[in-house]
Amino acid sequence: MIGSRFPEQYAADAALLAAVADPIRLQLVAQLANGTSCVCNLVTDPEIPGNLLSYHLKKLRDAGLIEGARRGRWIDYSLTDGALERLCAALPAPLDALPLTSTR
Repeated sequence: MIGSRFPEQYAADAALLAAVADPIRLQLVAQLANGTSCVCNLVTDPEIPGNLLSYHLKKLRDAGLIEGARRGRWIDYSLTDGALERLCAALPAPLDALPLTSTR
């Protein structure tokens, strides 16, 4: 075992990081880090059709990073509590803090 994490934690961390590994989803998380936004105001570069935007939002919802609240025919999206902290915690510790040995 490397560091203080168990294999199950590495799998959970990898799944969380995989949710934002797509450039479109990372853009959406960055926008929502600034606050709640109506789905109609979420923009990506390159621009994508609505059905693809819905797909990416679902991936982020399934990962537990965002949540939506219906407002009439619109949905307001926001990051879940602690989403950015969970993403930061999923990153590996600095290499000099890991008990690695080198064969060089």
